[in-house]
Amino acid sequence: MLLASAVVVWEWLNEHGRWRPYSPAVSHHIEAVARAGPRAGGSVVLGQADSRLAPYIIDLQSMHQFRQDTGTIRPVRRSYYDPSSAPGKGVVWEWENDSGSWTPYDMDVGITIQRAYEKQHPWVDLSTIGFCYVIDFATMGQINRQTQRKRRVRRRLDMVYPLVSGTLPKSQSWPASPGAAAAPPAPACACPQCLLVMSVKAAVSAGGLGAATLQPRKAPPAPPVAPKAPAPTAGAKVPDGTAAARGSLKPLGSQGVRRQAASTPALSPAGPAASPPSAGSSKAARPGLGTLNRSHLQRLAIAQSRVLIASGVPTVPVKNLNGSSPVNPALAGITGILMSAAGLPVCLTRPPKLVLHPPPVSKSEIQSIPGISHTCRKTTKKQAKKGKAPEEVLKKYLQKVRHPPDEDCTICMERLSAPSGYKGPQPAVKPDLVGKLAKCGHIFHLHCLVAMYNNGNKDGSLQCPTCKTIYGVKTGTQPPGKMEYHIIPHALPGHSDCKTIRIIYNIPPGVQGPEHPNPGKSFTARGFPRHCYLPDSEKGRKVLKLLLVAWDRRLIFAIGTSSTTGESDTVIWNEIHHKTEFGSNLTGHGYPDINYLDNVLAELAAQGITEESLAQEKD
Repeated sequence: MLLASAVVVWEWLNEHGRWRPYSPAVSHHIEAVARAGPRAGGSVVLGQADSRLAPYIIDLQSMHQFRQDTGTIRPVRRSYYDPSSAPGKGVVWEWENDSGSWTPYDMDVGITIQRAYEKQHPWVDLSTIGFCYVIDFATMGQINRQTQRKRRVRRRLDMVYPLVSGTLPKSQSWPASPGAAAAPPAPACACPQCLLVMSVKAAVSAGGLGAATLQPRKAPPAPPVAPKAPAPTAGAKVPDGTAAARGSLKPLGSQGVRRQAASTPALSPAGPAASPPSAGSSKAARPGLGTLNRSHLQRLAIAQSRVLIASGVPTVPVKNLNGSSPVNPALAGITGILMSAAGLPVCLTRPPKLVLHPPPVSKSEIQSIPGISHTCRKTTKKQAKKGKAPEEVLKKYLQKVRHPPDEDCTICMERLSAPSGYKGPQPAVKPDLVGKLAKCGHIFHLHCLVAMYNNGNKDGSLQCPTCKTIYGVKTGTQPPGKMEYHIIPHALPGHSDCKTIRIIYNIPPGVQGPEHPNPGKSFTARGFPRHCYLPDSEKGRKVLKLLLVAWDRRLIFAIGTSSTTGESDTVIWNEIHHKTEFGSNLTGHGYPDINYLDNVLAELAAQGITEESLAQEKD
């Protein structure tokens, strides 16, 4: 447990791997249910705090958000921030998107902007936290350092996020103890991670820097907008286990680190590692860094760097000269100190470059993919084949239950022995009839299942709301477009033994059809053509074949609201992740990624697309 005072911000993970904050009102609602403990049921209905979030429910036991109408599941977390930071003052920083509406920055970005604003800086460079933008406070504008494009930004006041004090849990857990704030101080934690933090803090407060000191060379002041765009750095992605450290850890010597980032600091030995002072004469002193072995210190250096990334400290890559793999922590100085103390050679390097596309490829070098006919697939405005009446569709998948068990229907949450509690448009089914799905055996009111089917795509398929088993062939609402695929003579990082499959998606803007969120309204299509990459291996070709099935079933894209820009009525990815970064993995959407092919196969299976689907398509 950490003794601190902090504001709690509840966040959800989007498809780009970034944690997006819920609004203060929604965070207050979630926090109230979480602190109420098991008697509150363990589920949070977000529509009670914000009507726009009516389809969403959070399960506090598994820490996941579930969207009832689509079945989409996303992780959520409970993060802690300093009460003096932006969320603790109710300050929200937003940027203007292409549709003219305002989108809030990620919480870490907003805190960084607010910190610079309070210090009356004329501008703040966000490249230190992974974004190639400069915020100019004089014009209240955001400037892209690569393209020089400008957008308006604004600062507004909202509710303050919920404040907690006392003992804060180190990881997300539920139920949250209602009496945590009044609990007596907990004994100091003796885990290596906390020992590391205390050792570093004691060394800094004592005026020394442990086993090494930093000697930065002179560096010229950075201009507000550099004439040449810098190499983009990795996104400031925060691991789940570090969320609790936000409110208690502060950047250590952040100005010195900024100077180091602009120059080439040298590391020189200084003396033995400092240990934190003992709590009293009758208690043994806490072990210092000297008690930890070399391999343990190396692992802790990396772990501590990941913890400190939440503090908004500039990202400076640190490379271990004994190995080829780079480490990307937030505080290069602390990492260098710890690795030097363990006897590891350290050098500071420039940030790696983002490599989105392969080298140029001529038409003569492009090859078709063996075993796959054609090199292009199109979808048209023709709608997916619709099923019959809902009642007839359900008959194929359900068995009637004459004596319902004494349990709840997980759709309406009423007892199965009682009539359905669904209050929407009434289907032509008696509210007290109960049915069991044939494959998975889950039982529901027929009334509720018909209502759920009518609120979906109505394509003749059904998905169990409990276990997500799919009945029939699930199709989506992807707008018309084109999918190209071929082999290029370049290898992906981690797949040097084979060439690369390149997929090019192209969807033009258009008008939404009856199956889309706003029929008759135009939709945008940003970022097309989109280039994606797979290794030309046996498993890579298998993934491609299944992606072709997903394309034909209109499941790759959908029309909705972008979680990145906040723009509504635009083409978005539909829960099947693609690799759009060719030669690096700074954004998390590139290579090497040893688990990607297995992960995307699992995502395709969740949409009902497996090897059996290939046989069905041939039939």
